[in-house]
Amino acid sequence: MIEINQKEIRTAGIIGANGYTGSELVRLLAFHPNVSLSFLYSRSNSGTKISDLYPDLSTVCEMVLTDQSEEVDILFLCLPHKESQNWLTQNAVKDETLVIDLGNDFRLEGNFGNRNFIYGLPEINKKQLLGAKSIANPGCFATAIQLALLPLAQKGLLNEVYTTGITGSTGAGQSLQPTTHFTWRNDNISAYKTLTHQHVDEILQQLISFNTNEISLNFVPWRGDFARGIFTSSTVKTDLELSAINQLFRDFYADEPFVNVSEKAIDLKQVVNTNRCVIHIEKSGNVAVIHSAIDNLLKGASGQAVQNMNIAMGWEENLGLNLKPIAF
Repeated sequence: MIEINQKEIRTAGIIGANGYTGSELVRLLAFHPNVSLSFLYSRSNSGTKISDLYPDLSTVCEMVLTDQSEEVDILFLCLPHKESQNWLTQNAVKDETLVIDLGNDFRLEGNFGNRNFIYGLPEINKKQLLGAKSIANPGCFATAIQLALLPLAQKGLLNEVYTTGITGSTGAGQSLQPTTHFTWRNDNISAYKTLTHQHVDEILQQLISFNTNEISLNFVPWRGDFARGIFTSSTVKTDLELSAINQLFRDFYADEPFVNVSEKAIDLKQVVNTNRCVIHIEKSGNVAVIHSAIDNLLKGASGQAVQNMNIAMGWEENLGLNLKPIAF
């Protein structure tokens, strides 16, 4: 058991705690040894116990949602895209408060007032995240695809990339939509936002900062008939032997606790309910395919937010994140 000095315990609040990413943060932080939840903010569900919205949180957290925020050490913004900036404009937040935004407001343009948001992909920005007070959490597809391509980008080996990826229904958020209704989603698959997904610019912004060549990313996302998880496959041309590619990836992620490069075929259940990313590479001729899998609500959202918090606060990176995957 890790012994924690009470002086290390920090207060935290969640804005938008009623959504999927917010409720996952509640689950993670309720067991985090260095964090005490102070409030769970929700305008639409104020006065309702979080466990009444999410029965899986019964006995884990019985806090009542509120439409009033408090001063805390750490503030998580789990709001719909483009609403975080409005919330920060309308609500005063102390400069010394660590703000972690799980939306896309600050991923491309990180400046807001006197805050400069650091892009929170720990595998490339760990030094910048240490001591940071403003963090922009990456998108879920962006996380899975970047982790599959960064080692190649660092060596300037990316040009034309073709990526397909399938995501679970929780990736669309809690609000019911025609494409998340059970009768539509069950036994069904469809492509959406072909070549125009909002994460493409975010991915290219990071890859181009590593890669010496111009990169073209052709991304086709798919809706899957399952609740959570993302599986992507990125196709690139390279003359490197498969053994050399595997070694390149193992070297790149050697010190990363949540990325595993597997020489065996991977599947989604290896990562669901964890903050892990697993990668597997295949090659035929001069064409390589890099498969990556993550849990969209954890490594793709709330788990990565906790990972970023740990780094920013100077805590062990995996604190509160030693989670077992769902095997069956």
